[in-house]
Amino acid sequence: MESTGFNRKRVVAAIFVVVALIYWGRLFHLQILDDRYKIDAESNAIRNKVQYPGRGLIYDRNGEILVYNEAVYDLMIVPGQAKDIDWAALAALLEITEEGAKERYQKARAYSRHTYSVFERQISKEVYGKFQEYTYRFPGFYVQSRTLRRYPRPIAAHVLGDVGEVSEKEMADNPYYKMGDYIGKNGLEKYYEEQLRGHKGVKVIMVDVLNRDKGSYKDEQFDTAAISGEELYTTLDAVLQEYAEELMRGKRGSVVAIEPSTGEVLALVSAPTYDPNLLVGRIRSNNYAKLLNDEQKPLFNRALMAFYPPGSIFKLPQALIGMQQKVISPNSGFACDKSLVGCHNHPDALSVAEGVKMSCNPYFYQVFRRIIMQGKDPNRFVDSRLGLEKWDTMMRSFGFATRLGIDLTDVKAGLIPNAAYYDRYYGRNQWAFSTIYSLSIGQGEIGLIPLQMANLASIMANRGYYITPHLVRAVGADRAHPHTDTVPHYTAVDRKYFDPVVEGMYAAVHLPNGTARRAKIDSIAVCGKTGTSENPHGKDHSVFIGFAPKDKPQIAISVFLENSGFGGTWAAPLASLLIEKYLTGKVSRKWLEDQVREFTVYTPENL
Repeated sequence: MESTGFNRKRVVAAIFVVVALIYWGRLFHLQILDDRYKIDAESNAIRNKVQYPGRGLIYDRNGEILVYNEAVYDLMIVPGQAKDIDWAALAALLEITEEGAKERYQKARAYSRHTYSVFERQISKEVYGKFQEYTYRFPGFYVQSRTLRRYPRPIAAHVLGDVGEVSEKEMADNPYYKMGDYIGKNGLEKYYEEQLRGHKGVKVIMVDVLNRDKGSYKDEQFDTAAISGEELYTTLDAVLQEYAEELMRGKRGSVVAIEPSTGEVLALVSAPTYDPNLLVGRIRSNNYAKLLNDEQKPLFNRALMAFYPPGSIFKLPQALIGMQQKVISPNSGFACDKSLVGCHNHPDALSVAEGVKMSCNPYFYQVFRRIIMQGKDPNRFVDSRLGLEKWDTMMRSFGFATRLGIDLTDVKAGLIPNAAYYDRYYGRNQWAFSTIYSLSIGQGEIGLIPLQMANLASIMANRGYYITPHLVRAVGADRAHPHTDTVPHYTAVDRKYFDPVVEGMYAAVHLPNGTARRAKIDSIAVCGKTGTSENPHGKDHSVFIGFAPKDKPQIAISVFLENSGFGGTWAAPLASLLIEKYLTGKVSRKWLEDQVREFTVYTPENL
């Protein structure tokens, strides 16, 4: 029995020895072999300094730089390390109030006592130099180098977008971002944020008791390098974009120009616009408030978000659908019967081409009536419903009532009213062609955004299809194409029916009685269509779409000018100047250029 008790004691003692050896070995590993706990123990002398990557540069289609980076300095704080700070001295150094300095400290402390955050952003080089002299007086503070965006040409603000400090919601949605980080807020900066931002690095440095940088810790073995953001190669032509913005000065509306064969956007203008440099750095907040409260709404991207009745440019798909459904032929003629719908004075249109050339309203009233009322049902309400449903399906094949997949956010779909739409307003079987005939000439409930208008011009140039419009052709050093949707999107209309409509567009510009004569360029075969978009709240809007040259088109364009009257008066000549500028590199008609520049609907104000 005693032997058994002795053995039990030996076993228990052995267990204690083994456990002690395990603890001793673990302690030896932690204290001698593993640096992590040594670093934690010396945290008062170690600082993790974020290395912000350079944001990717942005270029136009010809390699001209549109956006670059400029170095600035932010004053950072780790609140838990900020001991015995002379707030009055710090405030004087930064040229802020002592109360403001303390408020910044409390805000940073509330965010995290141990994590860095921005105390004062974008300090001047002079303040940076002074702070370096007095670093020892402000433990827990250090200067962080980073970059701001700069725009060598003050253009394309709605396309390029801007960069601002990350919000609490954005931090909650993506743990990559920390307080004080910057993120793309609009435009390409937002859409391509992940590619442009790069990846942050960390530099672990030693700091002495006077808060002075003593160099890298452990020969940089704990450092990670920042990786610069990828470059964007856009489809924009900087010269054309700048010229379009110049011509649109003092006007409200938009210009969208597309290369039809590729879907590449050559210019996208929303007017009024603003200098993108206004939304950079410390001036961003004040300038944003001014722009937001400007009654001309310069922040509103009319090219993508404003939809309007398209007016007579809508006669182009009407004619195409009518021929596809065989309710008319290319040689169908109709009298200009103003008792049906109002029209200007011109000879009767004896063909589709002449109807397009002279933009005859009664002609397209008759075309739309035949599309809607095909005698498929003896009840005119049911017959109209059947006709509109088929018409609606074919219209949508032109990219209408669809959010075109351009690489920008906040793109509207516009509106093509269908049978369900009218049922909600009038009740089922309570409406017919006589209720909706204004659709025949692009009025009524139809709404297109200017991007869709330019896309229609591309469809006409391509004789039946479009490539999804896009603004970036390549990303990064390997020039990777970022888009998968580059296949042709064909309309529901056969190619052969486009020829007579294109002939009408050519005649509208180059022949007598054409409504787009002010778009004529002697050396270039321009095809165009004017429109007047009715405005119940004031003067009508001026519309033009077109492409050139007629064969092998290189540019398709839409111009929409609010409160500017007939489409042929101002939208057509403005588009003509842009076409000439793009195709020839110059403008020969200085007299026309002067006229367009001088025409304004408001007086621009400079911030």
